[in-house]
Amino acid sequence: MGSRFRKTARYNGKQYEAYGKTELEAMTRLAEKMAAVKRGEEVIGGSMSVNAWYAQWKTLYKDSKGMTEKSLKMYDEKYNGYIRPAIGTMKLKDVKDVHLQKILNNQAGRSASHVKKIRMVLREMFKRARQSHLIPYDPAELLELPTVTEGKRRSITDDERAAILAVAETHPAGLWVLTLLYTGMRPGETAALTWTDIDFKRNEIPVHTAVESGSSRVKTPKTSAGVRDIPIHSALLPRLQAAAGKPFEPVFPSPSGGFATDNYLYQRWRSFLRALDLYMGAETYRNQIITHAVAPDLTPYCLRHTFCTDLQRAGVPLNVAKELMGHSDVSTTANIYTHRDNDVLHAGISLLDGTAGKTAGTRISNF
Repeated sequence: MGSRFRKTARYNGKQYEAYGKTELEAMTRLAEKMAAVKRGEEVIGGSMSVNAWYAQWKTLYKDSKGMTEKSLKMYDEKYNGYIRPAIGTMKLKDVKDVHLQKILNNQAGRSASHVKKIRMVLREMFKRARQSHLIPYDPAELLELPTVTEGKRRSITDDERAAILAVAETHPAGLWVLTLLYTGMRPGETAALTWTDIDFKRNEIPVHTAVESGSSRVKTPKTSAGVRDIPIHSALLPRLQAAAGKPFEPVFPSPSGGFATDNYLYQRWRSFLRALDLYMGAETYRNQIITHAVAPDLTPYCLRHTFCTDLQRAGVPLNVAKELMGHSDVSTTANIYTHRDNDVLHAGISLLDGTAGKTAGTRISNF
């Protein structure tokens, strides 16, 4: 995370410290901490406020672990937005499970990801308080999720596939979109690709890095499973060969020639999506789309999901698909493989009854 500044001060025989990305930030944090100490809020124990414990816990167990700025902001967003207003001024030892369950229940109907993150923050900070013997029991241990909205990624339809392939022929982001579709790579993984990474002799794309979410820094994948070799699809190979640049240049660079950020990739996707919308028959007025033809849930991850379902339709074994997708747990791949697909079901029965390859109209996979 780069260099960090540390400032210390003593009060009543005890040393306190604070960190910051700049000297001024470290001094400001130390001043705030010392003011809290003098108010009696920083005495470590069950009588300290939840707000004081969150500040201590985050500094000791999160800020110092080299987490990304985006991840650290997530903790502050969930705490300040949903936890602090409910229990922030309570004494740590007075918090009960009912207080925490109420926080979650108030988020009923929101996305599963949002509610799970709030629960994660609660679980982590109270578990540590229990392990540090600041409280007699962990009130977050048995928290239950309320009814939430599960976001579901899907494969693209045949009509969407045909339109995507057509628009990709001429759109500036076309090669990037086809790479997502034909390799199943995550957007951050494509952002970290350089031309030296693409092995045209072996016809493979070794995936060993990704652009860190929320920045343009390149890092290793979150898990070892993310490191993998993906054979280049025959429909993608000539396009990559035709576009090949200098060895260490990004394959999909930012306007300045560096590695693309999340925001820039999102802009590329929005531009492609608009062209796709128009191609599929969107209605416009004064160059503004007033009636969309593209489904609102079409995202770059739909292309990754499609790659996995294409593997299933092509009969690729589950364990091989897991490796190609870079999943650390085969159950993640299995969840996609077990999605209902009538073509796969009919193919399965045709194998059972001996009619495989004989049935008229059997779909031929376009993987």
